[in-house]
Amino acid sequence: MEDFGGLLADRRRPIVTAEFPSLDGGDLDTVAAALDHYRPYVDAVNITDNPAAHAHASNVSMAIAVKQLGVEPIMQVVCRDKNRLAAQADVVGASMHGVTTFCALTGDDVTAGDEPEARRVFDLDSPQLISVMNGISRGHYLSGRELKHPKELLIGAVENPFAPPPEVRVRRAKMKVDAGARFLQLQIGYEPHALESFMAGVVANGVAERAAILPTVILTKSPGALRFMDGQVPGIHVPAPVIDRIANAEDAAEESYLLVREQVEHALALPGVAGVHITDFRHDDSLRRLVSDLALGPAFAPSAAATA
Repeated sequence: MEDFGGLLADRRRPIVTAEFPSLDGGDLDTVAAALDHYRPYVDAVNITDNPAAHAHASNVSMAIAVKQLGVEPIMQVVCRDKNRLAAQADVVGASMHGVTTFCALTGDDVTAGDEPEARRVFDLDSPQLISVMNGISRGHYLSGRELKHPKELLIGAVENPFAPPPEVRVRRAKMKVDAGARFLQLQIGYEPHALESFMAGVVANGVAERAAILPTVILTKSPGALRFMDGQVPGIHVPAPVIDRIANAEDAAEESYLLVREQVEHALALPGVAGVHITDFRHDDSLRRLVSDLALGPAFAPSAAATA
C-alpha cells in the first residue's frame, strides 16, 4: 500500500479511509477475513476503541493484527475509558509493533452502551490527548520522562461540523490541529449546507491546508437505518426529507447507495476536502462499487492503472 502519511501530505489523490468492524474474539484468520472486504479499496482502516460504549476486542490487539496483515491501521483512543497512564501505554505499546497512526476521540457516553453502570474516566479531553500523543511522537511522556525508542506518530482527530454552533466547531478543529492533529475525520451528516459552511471556515483559518479533512459517509440499505441514527446515535441528525426519499423509493437499497454516492461527490467538490471516510453498514459489494464508480482509493488510482 502507498504510504498513508505521504498521501496526507501531498494530496496527490483523494484519500479513502474506512471503519473496520469491531470483533468479539477469534484469531488472526478472523481479522484477515474481515480485512478482505476493505483491501485494496482503502488507504487505511479505523480500529475502534469500544465504539458506542460496548466492549469489544481491544484497539491495541486489533491494530497490531491489521498492521501484520499489511493494511494501515488508524488506532482510535477514546478519553472515556482510560486515564492518561493507560492511554500513553496503549500508544507506546502499539507503536512497538509498527502501529504509528492514531486518532483521538472523546468517546460516546456510557449510557449509549449495554453497561451504563460503567464508570467514566475522561482524565483527558480530545485536544489534550492529541497533545499527549504529539509529545510521545517527539520522544517524551506527558510527565516529561524521555522515551528511549521514540517513533514518529501520525495523529488525527474527529470533529462534528453538523453540531451547533458552527463557528465553535471550526474553532475546535483549529484547536485540535494546533495540538498536533494532521487529519480530521468528520461526523456523518445529512445537511450539505452545514458541511459547506464548516469547510469554508477551515479553509479560511488555514486548518484545511495544515490537516487532511475527511468527511464521513455511511453505507446503509433502508430508511430504518436512517431513522435509527436520527433517533439513537448522539450527534447525528437525519432530516425527514432524506428519510422519506429512501422510504418512498421503489428500491430502497439502491436509492440508499445513490444517496451516499451523491454525498461523496458533493464532499469531494468542496475546497479543502482531502478525501472521505466510509462506514459500511451494508456488508455487501457497495464499498467496492462506490470507490469504483468514483475512481477512488488505491485500486482505482492513476498510479495503480499505470502499473497494472
